[in-house]
Amino acid sequence: MHDNLTDRSKKILEAIIEDYIATAEPVGSRSVTRRHGLDLSPATVRNVMADLEEMGFLMSPHTSAGRIPTDKAYRLYVDALLEVRKVARDEREEIRRHCSVAGKDIGQVLKETSRMLSSLSHYMGVVMAPQFVANVFRHIEFLKLGGTRLLAILVSQNGTVQNKIIDSHEEVEENDLVKMSNYLNGILQGLSIAEVKNKLLEEMHNERTQYDALLAKAVQLSQETLAEASSEVFVEGRANILDQPEFADVAKMKEIFRAFEEKSKLVMLLDRCQKAEGVNIFIGAESPLREMGGMSLITSTYRTGKHTLGVLGVIGPTRMGYAKVIPIVDYTARLVSNLLAEQEK
Repeated sequence: MHDNLTDRSKKILEAIIEDYIATAEPVGSRSVTRRHGLDLSPATVRNVMADLEEMGFLMSPHTSAGRIPTDKAYRLYVDALLEVRKVARDEREEIRRHCSVAGKDIGQVLKETSRMLSSLSHYMGVVMAPQFVANVFRHIEFLKLGGTRLLAILVSQNGTVQNKIIDSHEEVEENDLVKMSNYLNGILQGLSIAEVKNKLLEEMHNERTQYDALLAKAVQLSQETLAEASSEVFVEGRANILDQPEFADVAKMKEIFRAFEEKSKLVMLLDRCQKAEGVNIFIGAESPLREMGGMSLITSTYRTGKHTLGVLGVIGPTRMGYAKVIPIVDYTARLVSNLLAEQEK
């Protein structure tokens, strides 16, 4: 895609992209030569801009004499032209401060992380909590709520807690609930949640379980607790999007916010990002979400050892400061990975 671009064309395109990121205003040939010290006449720059527009890297908004970058231009910029800067010391300190696990459960840490990503980037911070199947079992407990309703509390090794209300279909005594919990905690300790599901299937066919109604009930309730475990998504900084001039259209903003409120859509998008190694970038129409047109998503996975736990990142306009945001997302993901690995020791 880039073979037809000369070094001069790339320099001019890079100058236009960086000016548009900074100003949100269409960029003309005179401003390119004036701001970037290119030893070229405005007429020459205009000719190159016309070629870039014909190749799909630039477009003309309305009747403006200036040009703005397309999604294709941003993709070239990110892949081949961008010089990613290092995370500044004060930014590293702020990231560490907000991502501290001291006295917090994992949910609080991840919510604080999404808030910090929003604050540092001035866009939207988003974090998908670990899918429970990726975690290691630590503890399960059943509490009576009234009648046949129970609250099942499932705790993973890294501190993630999942609560679920289930129906036992018959009243169960408190001391029997304690026996059930003790039995399950004894046979499931140290298994991954995925392994727990297989273990429960084995226990269903275990001769001892088949002859012990209490054990059979414990297996049944724990299976219901694990059914359809969903991921929690933390989103902070929606108001930051309102500050971006390209989203002044109220109808467009309502459409974007509706998409972010639909958890299933965000989970689908972030789950796709979770399957990729390292930093992953969707630019504009590259996103599988139609509502993400005009926006970019930069994510990175966080993990312990070889296991990917979740994904975090920043959502903003395609005209976002990639040079700043990419290293912040990458650094945060590595820090969260290290903190969670330490917590599991």
